[in-house]
Amino acid sequence: MFILVGILIRVAFIILFERKVLGYIQIRKGPNKVGFIGILQSFSDAIKLFVKEQLFPSKSNFLLFYLSPVSSLFIIIYIWIIYPSGSNLINISLGGLFFFCCTRFGVYCLIGSGWSSNSNYSIIGAIRGIAQTISYEVRIALFLLGVIFLANNYNFNLILKNQEFIWFLYLFFPLFLCWVTIIIAETNRTPFDFAEGESELVSGFNIEYGRGGFALLFLAEYARIIFISFLIISIFMGGFITNLFLVGLFGSFFCFRFIWIRGCFPRYRYDKLIYLAWKIYLPISLFFLFFYICFKFFC
Repeated sequence: MFILVGILIRVAFIILFERKVLGYIQIRKGPNKVGFIGILQSFSDAIKLFVKEQLFPSKSNFLLFYLSPVSSLFIIIYIWIIYPSGSNLINISLGGLFFFCCTRFGVYCLIGSGWSSNSNYSIIGAIRGIAQTISYEVRIALFLLGVIFLANNYNFNLILKNQEFIWFLYLFFPLFLCWVTIIIAETNRTPFDFAEGESELVSGFNIEYGRGGFALLFLAEYARIIFISFLIISIFMGGFITNLFLVGLFGSFFCFRFIWIRGCFPRYRYDKLIYLAWKIYLPISLFFLFFYICFKFFC
């Protein structure tokens, strides 16, 4: 319950933070009416969404249509138990594999949301999202395997201990640069938000969702952004993981980076995104994986 409440509060404030930052980037004010300087805006939006009338498409697959947004949020909340912190109730020795399984399962929620709506727009958006997600999840796995092979463990807590004297940021700097780009595509954010390409797909796979379903899908998206931002710190900058102030500062910076990029860059072209995944990041990921395996065994 503490994890659930904490994530929902974080999501509420990161949405408010995004709207404020985008407002100042576009030389306008963000929300400033509800509560003191708009601090209650996200909570009022949540109340507004959940009290609206719930409508279901007449020819949709009701059960799958209803469960897909719930499963999407449940998975990202469930994955927080592997985040290495001083208050971990569970220490999973194969946390890396657990992370891979949970993130890959998100594809099925995307498929379910698009297909169960029985709408051409949502199905096209789901197909685009599946191709994008599968392409970049493979790269994330290969990049993370390089870290796992060098640390010789899947446990994120032990990966932190291996950074007691030197951060993996220095050893894996090329992978770090690739990682911070790939996670934008993985979290379906601008300029790689092709599953929700409003200009082409009228919001894509989630077009038929309103009220609670729409809210749950976007709660899951922002919860994923927060988790990935803090996971970067534990994988590449684990030296100050016990300093909660620095963890919060750097985690907030990586969350701000998502918003910053959204406000400054236009949407990428879809064929270039897939080209980037298969023609550029795949050879790079295989090369560095082979390099770190050889480094582990011969040095």
